[in-house]
Amino acid sequence: MNFGMIIIWVAFLFGLFAMVYSYLGFRREDENYRKLSLRLEIACTVLVTAASVMLIYYLYDVAAFFEYVYNHSSLDLSTYYRISAFWAGQEGSLLLWAWAISVMLLVLRYSLRFSKGNVFMVTRILSLGILSVFLMLLVLDNPFAVYYSKAGSIMVSNWNPFVHPYHLTDGQGMNPLLRNPWMAVHPPILFLGYAAFTIPFASAIAGLLLNDNSWRKIANNWMRVSWLFLTAGIGLGGFWAYEVLGWGAWYWSWDPVETSSLIPWITATAYLHTIYGRQGQFRFLAPAMAIFSFILVIFATFVTRSGMWASVHSWQDFNAEGLLIGIFLAGITLMGTSLLAKRYFEEQD
Repeated sequence: MNFGMIIIWVAFLFGLFAMVYSYLGFRREDENYRKLSLRLEIACTVLVTAASVMLIYYLYDVAAFFEYVYNHSSLDLSTYYRISAFWAGQEGSLLLWAWAISVMLLVLRYSLRFSKGNVFMVTRILSLGILSVFLMLLVLDNPFAVYYSKAGSIMVSNWNPFVHPYHLTDGQGMNPLLRNPWMAVHPPILFLGYAAFTIPFASAIAGLLLNDNSWRKIANNWMRVSWLFLTAGIGLGGFWAYEVLGWGAWYWSWDPVETSSLIPWITATAYLHTIYGRQGQFRFLAPAMAIFSFILVIFATFVTRSGMWASVHSWQDFNAEGLLIGIFLAGITLMGTSLLAKRYFEEQD
């Protein structure tokens, strides 16, 4: 039985129901729903962690009957690169992203200063919704998809955990461009920065919905964390590009995906400058920068994974996962801009 595949499905259901029960607890002011939501969230985090550990083990062991392992690991790779293969492809990087969001949500939940109040509860609901979207992507493009034999042909099962795996002795290994020491640090640091943008975005939306400026008590520190990781990730990627690709002028060559990670860094920097303004001075700009930083991160993800732009970072052509990311991008953009427009016109009045 393919337990990894089942764990991804159950984690998605737990994350989705955690969001639903959190919403019901908020609307009905029912503590029982809130407690159930927290238990489901913890269970979801445990399952995502277990799935991550399993995938790392399979990559290390070169269990090549898994499609992801076959594509990114091989016996000739050192342990260093076998583990780094965890984030070398789409499914693994999405799993890392989902794991980071789930852990950050628990950190937020147990930060006693911010674990109460309507702004916190709405922030948590929205963050769980975002986590559910990433887990849905993993359901559609499961990192534990397995090769099996049918009528003399080798096929891939993304849905059936009971198929008998087709035995493969070795994988094709990591892309040669990725076999670099920077591979172990650049992608995970960048994805941690991307994941941390979830909380400032969700808290800014919560503040706009509830007309409560206390959302910044949650957002400020998490935006600092996001900015720090994103800065480190971009910088480390720059060293990598200079070393491997030979880009001049230190490293910047206006690669489309590289540039799409720079833009949310700029908006995050603008947000950090609003922290030191007078109270109430940036009532529109601050939530706008928090919201658009996350939107731009999802935009960067969309162009990377949809094949829209030709880039050394692009992974695939447009498919169902790219469509789902596009729908998600359109949804958060519509929600964010409409709430910001409402705030803007209220301030004008």
